[in-house]
Amino acid sequence: MNVLEQTFNKISNFVLFGFKSNMNNKEFLEQQIMRWKGSPERIMQIKGQLYYQNEHDILSRKRTMIGEGGKLEVVENLPNNQIIDNQYAKMVNQKADYLLGQPFAIEGKNKLYVELLKEVFNKRFMQTLKNGGKAALNHGIAWLYPYYDKNGEFRFRLFPGYEILPIWEDSEHTILAGAIRLYLVAGYDGIKPVIIEKVEVYDLQGIHCYILDGNVLIPDLTVEEQDCAYVMSGGKPFNWQRVPLIPLKYNEQEIPLLKKVKSLQDGINVMLSDFTNSMQEDARNTILVLKNYDGQDLGEFRRNLATFGAVKVRYDGETKGGVETLEITVNAENYKAIVEIFKKALIENAMGFDAKDDRLSGNPNQMNIQSMYSDIELDANDMETELQAAFEDILWFVNAHFANAGYGNFDKEKVNIIFNRDILINESEVIDNIGKSVGILSDETLIANHPWIDDPADELERLEKQKEKEESLAQQYNPFEQTQQEGDGTNGENQKV
Repeated sequence: MNVLEQTFNKISNFVLFGFKSNMNNKEFLEQQIMRWKGSPERIMQIKGQLYYQNEHDILSRKRTMIGEGGKLEVVENLPNNQIIDNQYAKMVNQKADYLLGQPFAIEGKNKLYVELLKEVFNKRFMQTLKNGGKAALNHGIAWLYPYYDKNGEFRFRLFPGYEILPIWEDSEHTILAGAIRLYLVAGYDGIKPVIIEKVEVYDLQGIHCYILDGNVLIPDLTVEEQDCAYVMSGGKPFNWQRVPLIPLKYNEQEIPLLKKVKSLQDGINVMLSDFTNSMQEDARNTILVLKNYDGQDLGEFRRNLATFGAVKVRYDGETKGGVETLEITVNAENYKAIVEIFKKALIENAMGFDAKDDRLSGNPNQMNIQSMYSDIELDANDMETELQAAFEDILWFVNAHFANAGYGNFDKEKVNIIFNRDILINESEVIDNIGKSVGILSDETLIANHPWIDDPADELERLEKQKEKEESLAQQYNPFEQTQQEGDGTNGENQKV
């Protein structure tokens, strides 16, 4: 039995799932990869990434006209602007920044555990999580991979959704049995540059590395043995008790944001491009009517018009020569109205908000602001629910890391991950309401809701130190207490007399 057969036998427990098939495990896995590779779901994930990076369908658009037989033919001599107004990328950034733009807070009773978590969930992790939120919006799902780098530091790596084919144990997509990663690397065939498709199979035994040659899997002999284990310690490979891939979902159905707004984004691009095309079709390259033209053909007429800005016509007795134009008036207001409708519809379907909303004019109250944020707030609630579930898996691997590093067993410790949403508020109104609530609510609650405070616990500690300092100064420099202490001797003697 060769190495490839041994490996596929190891992963058969999650590949076949009890299916009765005449195919062996290797053939079944190859079929799954090829079916997923060109599936509409994966293509939409890739489209989401391309649209975010300003690679829209309008870039491949051609100008056409009705030709012989009523068929459309490509026309090369007409303006073909390909303008992109990327409202989709704006929505992705807006939604990711709204939920993940601010550092999240960690609350727990075990102070040591909380401090250890803060070291793991540092600024680098915050950046990875925010990028993961954008990837989840673009692909419907993204993946965090916990690992140890070459320096032995525990870290998380982000995989895009279109690289991972998950193998779920349940229909709700909550228990991961394994996964297949397909990604591209640049290589050489002799001196010729080529693109190599690499495949990694993740299971409880480690990572199994292959190369996809056409539609056939072959072992990747360039991969070292230590790269096939999740953890290396003392020169020995170790594996996690779970498959180390954590899903970050945009929603329960894992639907990319682009699927909701692609037609609207394409409509905006088309209308702006068509408007520009219409404005460029002036008298030198639009419809002209010739009378008694002194030339050989229409091509020569167009060249003379483009080169000299003039043409020669004949005047034969009663037959007068000349050039007339069929003027087509471009109504800019119509284009403007349609684009505005598309933009408003895109914001509503993406469940975002319009920063130029009329409700923000003047001095908006908090109710108007909350009304503007209502859609993005609802969508953020759904995304936060998925992220909170992801943090349960993240904490499992972090706790395993703490146990391996000798920090202790924190499996039974409970912590709360609190996302600080980046919402616009009327600060003066909020501060005024906080002032009116003094004596009704606790200081901790009031401080936690103050718009200028990021860390309520730290602010409470500062207030306590400030109070102790003020009391110490009051006892040291209180003139009334000094007079009373001095009067204890003299006043007493006078009373005796």
